[in-house]
Amino acid sequence: MAKALPGRYLRNIERLAYLIALWSFLVLFFETIISYYAPYQQVEIYTAIANLLFLGLSTLARLLGGKALRDNKRVMFDLVLFIPGVILLFFQPKILIFLLLIRQTYFFLQYLLFRAMEGKLFKLLSDNPPVSLMLSFALVIFVGTVLLMLPSASVLHRVTAPIDALFIATSATCVTGLSVFDIGSTLTLMGQLVVLLLIQIGGLGIMTISTAFALIMGQRLTLKLENIMYSVMGKDRRLDIFQLLKSVVLVTVIIELVGATLLFFVFSQEMSPAQAIYHSIFHSVSAFCNAGFSLFTDSLTHYVEAPLLNIVITLLIILGGVGFAVIIDLYHRFFSRNNHQLSLHSKIVLSTTAALLLVGFLGFFWAEYNNTMAGFDLDKRLFSSWFQSVSSRTAGFDTIAFEHISPATVLTCQALMFVGASPGSTGGGMKTTTLALLVISVISILRGRRELTVFNRKIPMSNLREAVALLSLITFILLISTFFLLLIEQKTFSTVAFEAISAFSTCGLSMGITPYLSNLGKLIIILLMYIGRIGPLTMIYALSMRKVQPRLSFAEEKVMIG
Repeated sequence: MAKALPGRYLRNIERLAYLIALWSFLVLFFETIISYYAPYQQVEIYTAIANLLFLGLSTLARLLGGKALRDNKRVMFDLVLFIPGVILLFFQPKILIFLLLIRQTYFFLQYLLFRAMEGKLFKLLSDNPPVSLMLSFALVIFVGTVLLMLPSASVLHRVTAPIDALFIATSATCVTGLSVFDIGSTLTLMGQLVVLLLIQIGGLGIMTISTAFALIMGQRLTLKLENIMYSVMGKDRRLDIFQLLKSVVLVTVIIELVGATLLFFVFSQEMSPAQAIYHSIFHSVSAFCNAGFSLFTDSLTHYVEAPLLNIVITLLIILGGVGFAVIIDLYHRFFSRNNHQLSLHSKIVLSTTAALLLVGFLGFFWAEYNNTMAGFDLDKRLFSSWFQSVSSRTAGFDTIAFEHISPATVLTCQALMFVGASPGSTGGGMKTTTLALLVISVISILRGRRELTVFNRKIPMSNLREAVALLSLITFILLISTFFLLLIEQKTFSTVAFEAISAFSTCGLSMGITPYLSNLGKLIIILLMYIGRIGPLTMIYALSMRKVQPRLSFAEEKVMIG
């Protein structure tokens, strides 16, 4: 009976703590509204005290109820948090509220996924990874939209229009970069940090983060979830799933930190050290995640003549665009002691990427030589052509005015955006491997071969079927969306088609029409960004996974082609 009493108190305390957490969220993000009815500083202090009090009561109830051994990690975490929490109460109560809100959110998600209904929600989601992927992206976008709508996210301290907040949240989560307003001058530091967090989540991939979360929670992964993780990352089973996730996070952190360090030397020449550090981190994350968001009104056109920035940003984009599997493969090839050979996937990705970069560079240099680059020195023309060749496939940064590019450049950009990045990367598009398979197929037909071979390896025909299906789906989606955008928006065909392809490929380049889209037009672009990031094949798999396919075999008959 003595043990049951603290247990009952613990449950009641936890229920009240969740209500306090909800109030804490309102205090943090609705400062303007609360200040209208009561002195905000007093409300802030009382809220911090309430949070700290419930944290102490929860820890005490666990100790008295004998749950300290079973939940020793949680008790230790709460004790460690309680001591600095008392100090923060007197100096920064808002930070204390924020830290305890994160704690409550963490444990609420743990309960919702793994304990509520005996963990049926986690089992249901893990049994259908494509659906999990779609819902996870939608959930992150929804949370991002709510945060960006808050007055504290806007420099004008007013609620951002829901459609605009949804557009920015989708663009950031889907690492696109299209924006209906300038985030550098419209969003506060809090709003910009929300965008940055969404970019990082979208760049790493929802499946990566959710799988890591499940492992941290001590959950066993289902075979289906492991298979989808290996396919998302483009890796085989030589690495266990935990090692794979650790490698992905480590690669991301190292590359982004190195990129930020190098960019600091560029930004520090015209900013204070604190501003330079912030801009360096933001643009490094945005570049590696192929997001294309910039804190500058004119993107990076101001730095068209900065060699270090051009080199660093393009290298970050390329590394993010080739995929984690290729980066890890390259690391083992050059730094492992055994004679590690690159996989066929890595060889195809690297060769196709190099070919596209060369074609894009020559196309931009030729088409814009006497247009937007008129009056540029040769080195400036070379840097501009190289930068746009890299950025146009996946990232969306620009160092030239895209509103004035020539029709030939528009066509070049559309082709590069349509192809996009590589599988398992932070970018979107049809993917480089899809293009490679289609080209290999054409070459095989011209040479009279029945099999697809490259680099002394045979490619299964099932890969070609997926490539053709993906190409057909993307073409169909873009045709339908462009048709409706032309009906809705009073814009030219080239600008609308450019916008649609940019959204679907999660590139983010625009010919200047994004802020002037109607609400219905914005919704179409939002849908394109969402489908482009999760992939049309993922949606098809999500709808067809539970359908039982009959084992039927029909008589074969050829049809005429061409």
